Amino acid sequence: MTDTRTSRGAVSRRPSVRRGLLYAVLIVGALIMVFPFVWTIVTSITPGASLTTTPTLIPDNPSLAPYLELFDRVPFGQVIVNSLLIAVVSTVLQLVTSAMAAYVFSRMPFPGRGAIFVLYLATMMIPFQVLIVPLFAEMKALGLINTYLGAILPTIASAFGVFLLRQAMNTVPRDLDQAATLDGAGHFRVFFQIVLPLVRPALATLAVFAFLNTWNSFLWPLIILRDPLMQTLPVALSSLQGQYSTEWDVLMAGSVISIIPMFALYVFAQKYIVQGVAGTGLK
Repeated sequence: MTDTRTSRGAVSRRPSVRRGLLYAVLIVGALIMVFPFVWTIVTSITPGASLTTTPTLIPDNPSLAPYLELFDRVPFGQVIVNSLLIAVVSTVLQLVTSAMAAYVFSRMPFPGRGAIFVLYLATMMIPFQVLIVPLFAEMKALGLINTYLGAILPTIASAFGVFLLRQAMNTVPRDLDQAATLDGAGHFRVFFQIVLPLVRPALATLAVFAFLNTWNSFLWPLIILRDPLMQTLPVALSSLQGQYSTEWDVLMAGSVISIIPMFALYVFAQKYIVQGVAGTGLK
């Protein structure tokens, strides 16, 4: 009897030990991932901080002076407005174009649909750097150099967005479409009133990805926007780096400000991101 109880106790302790090890690994991983962000914040409130010294998490003389200097050296308020304008408009237009294209590929059969969809997905393998010269020539021909529209137009179509939303729409039962069609609904009504409400998690996921991609975009805004008052955050932050020396406290202050909108957006939409990724089968 004693041996049986002992064996049962040993077996019951194994899951708890494994759970404890799993939690320990997760905590260590979380600390490793959070440390750069914490160090960035600490550096941003440490005047005269340098990256050549050993990082410290307790500043000797914390101050908001780097943030004040940041706004004195760069029109950072206007830069934030520029980035928000471009990112928000680009995200909204990308949602519209991707949702409409995904509905066509998911619900409207036509000859060559599969081949066209595969060809469209193949554009994801083309590096953006290859497209810069023809895109710039196109924007110059349209007279859109140094304009917000020129910065936004190349970002309003997304092969990844079409793929993500098509996968989500394929999970929507087609019986709903047939029932709506019997009631006299056309494609527009089915699209707006039936399909879109059922793929809201995927739409939220695409919105987060699109916003972050445009918000962090550096190369295209650097090329197309030449007016300093039209710069975006990544371009403005790059201007803070000197050729021979860099004021890292000011640069980190700008980095912290640039992270805040992305962090807030992810916290707000994380539930939808999980649902969208799980619902579309993406890994």
